[in-house]
Amino acid sequence: MIVIVDYGMGNLGSLSNMFIKINQEAKISSSIQDIETADKLILPGVGSFDNGMRNLNDLNLIPILYKRVIIDKIPVLGVCLGMQLFTEKSEEGQLKGLGWIKGETKKFNFPQKENNLKIPHMGWNSVNFSKDNKLIKNLPADSKYYFVHSYYVVCRDRSDVLMSTFHGIEFDSALQKDNIYGVQFHPEKSHKYGIVLFKNFCNLNNDLTFDLLI
Repeated sequence: MIVIVDYGMGNLGSLSNMFIKINQEAKISSSIQDIETADKLILPGVGSFDNGMRNLNDLNLIPILYKRVIIDKIPVLGVCLGMQLFTEKSEEGQLKGLGWIKGETKKFNFPQKENNLKIPHMGWNSVNFSKDNKLIKNLPADSKYYFVHSYYVVCRDRSDVLMSTFHGIEFDSALQKDNIYGVQFHPEKSHKYGIVLFKNFCNLNNDLTFDLLI
């Protein structure tokens, strides 16, 4: 069972619909018991860093997430704000992040001469793969994903970077460390590329692979 963690910050409906589309059972829940018995977790997120951490703390979800991800090592996928919460801190707020990934979340800040660059970074953009991983199996080099964000993750350990994207600067748009995965974009809104990525996530612990359907 995949549990989509509901901490009041996520794009839950779109995520749930994507799993229905790929015939994968997934449950939206903030229940500690559901998280305890999950095979995989999705940590979504739309909104501010401090509000996300505050909600996780208020729901007493941080200890059980730590147990399942860091001790039990089940796969977890952070989406947008969910990935940012994996880091140690953010320029957006004052609270500490989960600290599962060495790095921080920074705000896009372009020189005045480049003020034609929009913040938030919104719309379709391409990604560059930084290493091989089952999460990106059978995805083409010209894969494109849908982004909506004003902040981006900087991984201190560059071996944790899975994808990068250019928007004024080259930034880390996906990460992977052991069982921890994160994407800055929204695969649930990224059509065929998102479908393959979600299918790959669902099957990280087996040898199934999926082709891109055109």
